[in-house]
Amino acid sequence: MKAKYRNLFFVAGILLLGIMLFSLDMSWSEIWQNVRKAGYWLPFNIALWAVIYLMNAASWNLIINDRVQTHIPFRYIYRLTISGYVLNYVTPLGLLGGEPYRVMELSPYIGRAKATSSVILYSMMHIFSHFWFWLLGVVLFVIFYPTNLGTGILMGIIAGLSLLVIYFFMKGYRNGLVVKIFRILSHIPYVNHWSRHFLEQNTEVLQRIDAQIAELHAQHKRTFYLSLGLELLARIVSSLEIYVLMRILTPEVTIIDSILIMAFSSLFSNLMFFMPMQIGAREGSIALVSERLHLTAGYGLFTGLLCRLREFCWTIIGLILIKVNGQQITTNRE
Repeated sequence: MKAKYRNLFFVAGILLLGIMLFSLDMSWSEIWQNVRKAGYWLPFNIALWAVIYLMNAASWNLIINDRVQTHIPFRYIYRLTISGYVLNYVTPLGLLGGEPYRVMELSPYIGRAKATSSVILYSMMHIFSHFWFWLLGVVLFVIFYPTNLGTGILMGIIAGLSLLVIYFFMKGYRNGLVVKIFRILSHIPYVNHWSRHFLEQNTEVLQRIDAQIAELHAQHKRTFYLSLGLELLARIVSSLEIYVLMRILTPEVTIIDSILIMAFSSLFSNLMFFMPMQIGAREGSIALVSERLHLTAGYGLFTGLLCRLREFCWTIIGLILIKVNGQQITTNRE
C-alpha cells in the first residue's frame, strides 16, 4: 500500500479515537475508580484479547494461504488482523474501514483478486460465526434458565432468524455471493448507480472472487470448517472477559451466564452497527442482558466500561501496528 493511504488510515483512526474518548458519558475520576477496582484483571483481559486475535488470525491464515504460491508469514497476518479490526471499531458502519485496508495491504503480495476474496471470505466467516454463537446462546438459555411464554417467543425468533441467515450463507458459499450482492445493490436507491458502474467495470474480477469462494467450500471443506471453528471458539473464549470482570463484584456469575451475556449483548449491540465502536449500545446491552439473567444491571455497566477500556488499549496498539505494517515483508514461495 502507498504510504499516503496508510497515513490516511492512521490519521483517520487517531481522530475518531479522540472523538470517542471525549464522548464517554463518565468523568475521568469515575473511570479511574473502576480501573482501580478491576486491579490486575484489566491487564489480564488485555492479554486475553491477544489470544483471541491470535485465533482470528489463525482463521484468516487458513483462508489466505489456501493454495497460493506466495505464502504470507503468520506474524504479518496477525498484525494485519489487529489493525484491521481497529479500523472497523472506530469506523461508522464497521467494515468500511478495516476491509479495504486489508485488501490494499495484501494485494502487492498475492494479487488483487486473491486479496479481495480472502478478505471477503474471512469477513463472511466472522459474520457467519456470529449467528452460530447467537444460536448457541439460545440453546444454553433454554437449557439452563426458566423460560416463560414471552421469553420463549423471543428465543424462537432469534433462533429462527439465525438459522435462516445460516442457510443463506451456506447457499452463498456454495454458489458465490459477491456478484449477487452487487446486482442487488444496483436496484437500491442512492447506491444503484455506483454499484452498477462498479459491477460493469469489475465483472471478471468479481466472478473470479466468487469462484474462489465456492471452491473453498466445495473442495477445501477441512479449511472451511476449521476456520469457522476457530472463529466460534474465539467468541466463546471472549466470554471469559465478562466472567472475570463480573466475579470482581459477585461470586454468583457462572461461565454459562458469561457466554449468554456475551452472545445476547453482541446481538443487541450489532443492531447499532452504524455507531463507531457501538458507543453506549454495548454498555447498555450488557447491563440489560445482565438484569434479565437476574444479575444487577450495575454489574453490567461496570463490565461494559472495562471492556471499553480494554478496547481503547487495543485500538492504540492497532493504530501503531498500521505504521508497523508499512514495513516490507519477506514472503515464502511454495
